Amino acid sequence: MTKIVFMGTPDFSVPVLRRLIDEGYDVVGVVTQPDRPVGRKRVLTPPPVKVEALKHNIPVLQPEKIRLPEETEKVLALKPDLIVTAAFGQILPTDILEAPKFGCINVHASLLPELRGGAPIHYSIIQGKSETGVTIMYMVEKLDAGDMLAKVVVPIEEKDHVGTLHDKLSIAGANLLSETIPPLLKGEMNAVKQDESKVSFAKNIKREEEQINWSKTGEEIYNHVRGLHPWPVAYTTLNGEVLKVWWGEKVNTNQNLTPGEIIDVLNDGILVATGNHTAIKITDLQPAGKKRMEAKQYINGAGSFIERGMKLGE
Repeated sequence: MTKIVFMGTPDFSVPVLRRLIDEGYDVVGVVTQPDRPVGRKRVLTPPPVKVEALKHNIPVLQPEKIRLPEETEKVLALKPDLIVTAAFGQILPTDILEAPKFGCINVHASLLPELRGGAPIHYSIIQGKSETGVTIMYMVEKLDAGDMLAKVVVPIEEKDHVGTLHDKLSIAGANLLSETIPPLLKGEMNAVKQDESKVSFAKNIKREEEQINWSKTGEEIYNHVRGLHPWPVAYTTLNGEVLKVWWGEKVNTNQNLTPGEIIDVLNDGILVATGNHTAIKITDLQPAGKKRMEAKQYINGAGSFIERGMKLGE
């Protein structure tokens, strides 16, 4: 039986691992990131992939740096015939890439060569794309640059956000892997090189990139908000305090106000001017030091002072 080592870390990776197990492949080991402190109380928490692997009594390796010789040797000792990765988070060294008989393949959440990197789901929405997908490719010692084996397209709907699209792509990736492994093991797959002229990147989101630029169009701001929902969450400022914007809606308006200016305070949201005639109605927010709440709760409570003409983002 073909021995498979699976490498992955977050929730996205779990359905892919589960599919390998359910379909009877011999998963001889799982490699994931170390346990990390989570939340305000910094509770040491295992990665989702580790939790899933232990349910099935699969040995787990958690190298801080897989490129260290002693960590590489632990993987090689499992003698995998195939390595499958999905959002593992580290680039593999040559010794590992060249060891398996059938190579190392990666399940990546974009239509490569677009959106190489760690945040392809976020950027597919932020950039206003109408579709994205999953690509399975051979791994090389360069970020998401290997030859491609298979692709599947996944539409991005108007109200999709990172959470919903993440789940769709995770299942699509598991399904595509199911279709790819059998012909791969039979030597029936033809890999296709990526077109380097079409490469784009989706690097991990930085804190400053989470802030809303109200001078952009309403459509761009709406994509920004849903492209950061439910993590890491877009934000603006009000009276110098951070105000997280969990969700909003596009509203057509003839108002021609300064971007970031509050057009109106409604029963169910705060209407804010943008760089065009598409305003954003903030419907779900989180003031500094408080819990997430619906805008109407905020307006009737902590934000009772808010009024039209006030400016966000200053």
